[in-house]
Amino acid sequence: MSALAEAPADPATGTATPAVTTRVLTVNTHKGFTFFNRKFILHELREAVRHVSADVVFLQEVLGTHTRHSTRWAGWPEAPHYEFLADEIWPEFAYGRNAVYPHGHHGNAVLSKYPIAHYENLDVSIAGPEKRGLLHCVLKLPDGRDLHAICVHLGLQERHRVKQLQLLCQMMHKRIPEDAPVVVAGDFNDWRVRAHGILARAGLREVYAHATGASARSFPAAFPMLQLDRIYVRNARVHAPVILPKKPWDKLSDHAPLAAEIAV
Repeated sequence: MSALAEAPADPATGTATPAVTTRVLTVNTHKGFTFFNRKFILHELREAVRHVSADVVFLQEVLGTHTRHSTRWAGWPEAPHYEFLADEIWPEFAYGRNAVYPHGHHGNAVLSKYPIAHYENLDVSIAGPEKRGLLHCVLKLPDGRDLHAICVHLGLQERHRVKQLQLLCQMMHKRIPEDAPVVVAGDFNDWRVRAHGILARAGLREVYAHATGASARSFPAAFPMLQLDRIYVRNARVHAPVILPKKPWDKLSDHAPLAAEIAV
């Protein structure tokens, strides 16, 4: 991990402002099932997420409800999956419903140990059956500053992803102060690695690419080949990947999770 950068001076007092270090985790939950939906493993997933000790968790493909699955699978929680995963560890959570179908719905969620002052889910669906959203949360750090956390799950078609990335840049320019710290994380489905250049226009840089020269390979989880999942930051003094063990994560979703330490 990089050494902590020198804290900038507070203009009002001339003294250095202490940094706040935050651990973030992003994982596509695959609706609580293993690859190919062979086994319901939400309980095992919750234990693995807890073990990372993240302050903020970005979830994609997390179920809000599914009336048919709830009667078919043993151990199905009564609460929405994002609330079940938050449990007593993350007192704050926000959910952005994206896909709605006859038996339920799923979307993105953010779990946070910091208060969530505000959140909104921006619909970035393009024409067709895919429903996608950007869940934007404003978190209150212990020092009173705002940390903007945006949970992302982009489309499978490249032309859709390009439009969605452009919408993300527009949202940041219009709704987030230029000096505010930002973390954007999730499943970008960007197998051709085109997002870096587009998001650089909004001042974002990817944590793993900055540290190692390339984004992390995260899909499929058992034998990662594609760089689909990302953690981007803006106005972070320091950011560094946190290397997670292959097991048990290779059995808990079709995507491997990513984690990082970020000082803002």
